[in-house]
Amino acid sequence: MTDLETLVEEFALNVEAQTKAIWRGDAKTGNKHADRYLAAFKALCAHGNAGRDSLAVLFKHSNMDVSTTAAAFLLRYRTSEAKAVLEEAAKGEGFVAFASAQTLKNWEEGTWALDPVEPVEPPVKRARPRTRGNKGSPGRGGGHRRGKSGE
Repeated sequence: MTDLETLVEEFALNVEAQTKAIWRGDAKTGNKHADRYLAAFKALCAHGNAGRDSLAVLFKHSNMDVSTTAAAFLLRYRTSEAKAVLEEAAKGEGFVAFASAQTLKNWEEGTWALDPVEPVEPPVKRARPRTRGNKGSPGRGGGHRRGKSGE
């Protein structure tokens, strides 16, 4: 099995495992599996379009969670094929249908960003500068100050 095939299998197994964990009510385990399939996706993307092409085989996976998750991740790269998978799933009922419809909605609105063309850097969190508030402004560093005599 090639490195790409191993990563695709890792992606699929962890999508399935996350779904099972969520249905059991085990969010902690579900999140671990999500981290693993996200890592597999990033590793596939490190191989460029060959990695993305490898993931596209999951469009025909027997588990609808796997096929729609792969489609959601490949919307930018394999748009027509991915949309077809999601549109078909959205016709059904249940959570996968809802998630597929939401993914398509986000795509149409331009808010989808699972595989952007350029890597998106997380925003830099900057500390707010400390400012001295106005005297007499409670909660802003000043407040009413009493003199020595307690006035």
